[in-house]
Amino acid sequence: MAAVRCWQLWLPALALAWGCAGTVAASFTTATPPVQACSEFSHRSCEECLKNVSCLWCYTNNTCIDYPVRSILPSSSLCSLSNARWGVCWINFEALIIAIAVIAGLILVSIAVCCCYCCYCRKRSKSRRDDEEEQLARKREERRLQSLQRRHERKQKHDEIRKKYGLLQDSDNPYSRFENE
Repeated sequence: MAAVRCWQLWLPALALAWGCAGTVAASFTTATPPVQACSEFSHRSCEECLKNVSCLWCYTNNTCIDYPVRSILPSSSLCSLSNARWGVCWINFEALIIAIAVIAGLILVSIAVCCCYCCYCRKRSKSRRDDEEEQLARKREERRLQSLQRRHERKQKHDEIRKKYGLLQDSDNPYSRFENE
């Protein structure tokens, strides 16, 4: 029963998970006595009241009351937030709300920063890849043109050598016979 109430009170349970988990684990390991009403723990100690997860301790008048499950946060008519305790006695609801807000803000800011950074990196790496591909294509084309130019120069040199020694054949009749003079 304590574990079911723990998840229903999601906001305080998020920040005080260790207190709730310790209470639930202790209740599973030992035999649990029948659940007493929270008002029976009034004018005792905070620790005795908060052994029951469904109870809320108020320091203004040292009362133990049922936690207002429907409103999530106790109203100021029940107990002021600075004097209300749930789960553990050493943290009040004001500190709990501030801590949760700060942690949630940090998580949201870090997620936003990570998303922006990843998008920026992806954009940069994509532009780098495009630049590298263009550069490689230009170099490849330059090499191809240089190769064609060298091939043309070699062909001209070979043709000059063939002309010098009379080995150049007519381009009209490549199968003509070589004549001795």
